[in-house]
Amino acid sequence: MKPKFTITNGMLNLIVDITEEITRLEIVQERNLHLRKENRIRSIQSSLAIENNTLTLEQMTDIIAGKRVLGAPKDIKEVQNAYEAYELVFNMDPYLIDDFLKSHKLMTKELIKESGKFRTSDVGVYDHDGNVVHIGTRPQFVYSHIQDLFEWARMDTIPDLIKSCVIHFEIEMIHPFADGNGRMGRLWQNLLLSKWHKVFEWIPVETIVYENQQRYYNVLQVGCKDFDSTEFIEFMLEMIYKTISTFENTVTEKMGADILSLDILEQMNEKEIEFFYSIKSYLLKHGSISNTKSSLLSGRPAVTTRRYIHKLIELGVLSPVGENKNRLYQLNSVK
Repeated sequence: MKPKFTITNGMLNLIVDITEEITRLEIVQERNLHLRKENRIRSIQSSLAIENNTLTLEQMTDIIAGKRVLGAPKDIKEVQNAYEAYELVFNMDPYLIDDFLKSHKLMTKELIKESGKFRTSDVGVYDHDGNVVHIGTRPQFVYSHIQDLFEWARMDTIPDLIKSCVIHFEIEMIHPFADGNGRMGRLWQNLLLSKWHKVFEWIPVETIVYENQQRYYNVLQVGCKDFDSTEFIEFMLEMIYKTISTFENTVTEKMGADILSLDILEQMNEKEIEFFYSIKSYLLKHGSISNTKSSLLSGRPAVTTRRYIHKLIELGVLSPVGENKNRLYQLNSVK
């Protein structure tokens, strides 16, 4: 089996753009555990919203934290299932059918009868007017089609960015499950992308797809007509690039890069960045800070605080002002 698509100049240009941006983002993102969890929840919220789950980001955050939320039981269960699936999937093999089925079981347990199993009956995809726009693979051929698809993906040497888009598209075309095909297509693309760059475990590509939901449906429908994923690949690469561009600005702003350059952030470890973030608001308001105040705001011992402040002085972020007990540390303009 070789899926039908054409590699275009537009795809190649987007691959170059994505590759240039991803390394810098990876350095910053890997150091902030809070943002990683926050963006995983964004991924889940957007992917489920595409399938008409009505829960908000805040409600999903509460559900994952174990809090009670007012909402439809089905929607709540979808969130719980999806979070478990996203927590485990990135240790799986994207070319193993057993892992594919295991992920589907996690995603749909207690929601459908054929959870973790390929469907046993025919299925159609309908538009908003009730018209059939696509008929999935006949059930007796689903296993072999998925097997052939994964074997092609394992062996083919096309760029992983393109390969992940093809897999996503083909899963939607085969429609291997009674329910959950869209969620699985997006999840499995994330898994493939994460094998290329680990940062994709935490980048919420689904958020930008959700913002362009109608285009997403349109390019899938175009591809359905002759089973050609070219337009879908171009669309998804564009979504990936937009996500990275938007996400880099969000991450660096939240981590203090509205004050610090990425070059400085790259010289700081996770704890040093967290320390700076804990005193950032005070510095912006007052212009300088004492060691005692830094220790209080960061919740760290004075000796640890002095070490972190010394690092910020070395990087040119802070400058010492005054002597002994009256010494303050002034925020420099370092961008």
